[in-house]
Amino acid sequence: MARLRRLAAIVVFLGVPLGLPAAALGIGSSHVAAVQVALRARHLYEGVDGELGKATAKAIVHAQQQAGLVPDGVPGTSTLAFLGPLAGPALGTRTLAPGAVGGDVVELQFLLAWHGFPNGTFDGGFGLHTEAALLRFQRWAQLPVTGTAGSDTVAALHEPVPACPIRLAWPLDVRVGDRFGPRGDSFHPGIDLPAAPGTPVHAAMVGLVTFAGSTASGYGNLVVVKGADGVATMYAHLSRLLAWRGEKVTVGTVVGLVGATGEATGPHLHFEVRVRGAAVDPLPALR
Repeated sequence: MARLRRLAAIVVFLGVPLGLPAAALGIGSSHVAAVQVALRARHLYEGVDGELGKATAKAIVHAQQQAGLVPDGVPGTSTLAFLGPLAGPALGTRTLAPGAVGGDVVELQFLLAWHGFPNGTFDGGFGLHTEAALLRFQRWAQLPVTGTAGSDTVAALHEPVPACPIRLAWPLDVRVGDRFGPRGDSFHPGIDLPAAPGTPVHAAMVGLVTFAGSTASGYGNLVVVKGADGVATMYAHLSRLLAWRGEKVTVGTVVGLVGATGEATGPHLHFEVRVRGAAVDPLPALR
C-alpha cells in the first residue's frame, strides 16, 4: 500500500492520469525538470532531463532531510515549498514575460527546447535567450509573436514535438555518441557521430547547399543542405569543406571531412536536422 501511495503521489505531482507516463512522448516531464533545476540550485543534483529516476529521488530525499520533512523522495507540497520559486508555480498559471523567474519558466525553457528551440541553460530565468527562442517558436507555430507566454503558447507547447517528415541516409556509418535531447543543464539539438579526422561526410538527402563556410558560433566549419518539405540538414565541426553554396547534392555526395572545428572536444560530426527552422531528433528519420 505504501508503494501504491507513493506512486499516486508522484502521478499527482506530474499532473498526468494514472497509466499515462509523463514521458509518454519520450521527452520527460517539464514539472520534474523544474524540480531538478531547484535541486541543482541547492547543489543537490546535476543535469536536467525531466526524468524522475533514482538520482532525482535521492536528491529529493536529501532536500527533505535538510527541511526536516519525511524523506520519501516524493516532491509533494511541503518539499516544493522548501525548494522555493524554481520548483513552481506550474506553467500556465500566469502569463510569462521577460524578467520572470520560477519553475514555470524552467518548464517553458524545457518545452521550447524539445520543440526545436533551445534557449541556453535551463535556469528558470526569462532572459534574452529564452525570449529569442520563444519568439522563434511563436513564428514557427503561427501564433501571435508577442514574446510572452500565455495560454495559446502553453497549449502549443503541449502539442507533440515536431519530427522529420522524410527518410534520411546516414552521413557516417558509425555509432552514435551524444543524442538529441537534454545534456547537462542545457539541450543538444542534434546527434554526434564520432569518427577519425578526415573521414568523408555524406549528404543525408537530396537538396541544395545553402551555406558552406566557417561560422562564428560553436558549429565551426558548417555545411547546410535544404531539401523538400522544409527540411534542412546541417553538418558541423568539419575539418574541410567539400561543398559550395548553390551546389545541388544527392544522397551520398561528400560534403566535407570530419574535424573538430568550433566548440568540439574531439573529432566528430555534429549532425542536425531542422524542419522549418525547428531542430528535430534525426534518429527516427535515419532508422
